[in-house]
Amino acid sequence: MDLKFLEGEKEILKQNNNKTGLVLATISGGAAVLSSILCFPFILPALRKVCLPYVPATSKQIENVLLALSGKSGSLVDIGSGDGRIVIEAAKHGFKSVGVELNPWLVFYSKFNSLRLGLSKDTKFYCQDLWKFQLQPYENIVIFGVKEMMEDLTEKFNNELKESTVVACRFPLPSKSPIRIIGTGIDRVWVYHFNGK
Repeated sequence: MDLKFLEGEKEILKQNNNKTGLVLATISGGAAVLSSILCFPFILPALRKVCLPYVPATSKQIENVLLALSGKSGSLVDIGSGDGRIVIEAAKHGFKSVGVELNPWLVFYSKFNSLRLGLSKDTKFYCQDLWKFQLQPYENIVIFGVKEMMEDLTEKFNNELKESTVVACRFPLPSKSPIRIIGTGIDRVWVYHFNGK
């Protein structure tokens, strides 16, 4: 009788171990899928024709952008707005500010941060490709670009901008002369005036 009891206990333990293993495998699989979903928008830029990675603006870069925009007013768009730092700081300085960003998690974070700071009435964030976003309505444009995209951006600016100031950060527009250069090194910004169509 004791032998049958022990065999029954072994069977119960075996069933419990199988259930525990299944639960752990399910949790691990779910965590891997969730991790992939969360990381994909940050990896996606590396798979595009021109890689434009998310690199947060430094406080000095933000300071230089605001200095470049001093005396300006109206609407502002930051194309490739990342976590929204420029958009939020510009809104604090009286601009009606818009951020355009391809990464949905950064757009969500930017909207949340803007709401948290009480600036949601002065800011908007769009999850959109910067190449498809229309720039005509904006008097001030900020771009933290990469060298490989600056020539194409110059063409986009020439085709879409009327009377606008462009502040290029990290890299200059290669075929246009700046009206002002502020800062040094990685924090340098180039200011341009476009008066096209």
